[in-house]
Amino acid sequence: MTALSSEDSPVYIRLRGTIAAAILRGDYRSGDQLPSVRALAAEHGANPLTVAKAYQSFQDGGYVEVRRGVGMFVLPGAAERLRIAEREAFVAQQWPRIRDHIALLGLDVRELMGERV
Repeated sequence: MTALSSEDSPVYIRLRGTIAAAILRGDYRSGDQLPSVRALAAEHGANPLTVAKAYQSFQDGGYVEVRRGVGMFVLPGAAERLRIAEREAFVAQQWPRIRDHIALLGLDVRELMGERV
């Protein structure tokens, strides 16, 4: 699962992408508390169970810990481990489709990267 998720992805994947991007940007750093399930659900107009599923993926991945009665917190080193996992997922899952689409459209990669051709 990657931070870059398309609009046709399931809601929990899009929420996971939003949270992952926030951790990668440094909006949530090591030791920071994530918004509660209810608060994030209200903010995004999502079902709390859907938010819980997104959060569970971060807990399963070892990026956050739950402190009973307190909330969910970002673990030390989570951003770097998440960055590595997101890179691997991007290269394996998204990049081949992007590369093929670039070729199909006959686009010049240098132009796309803002270089003068």
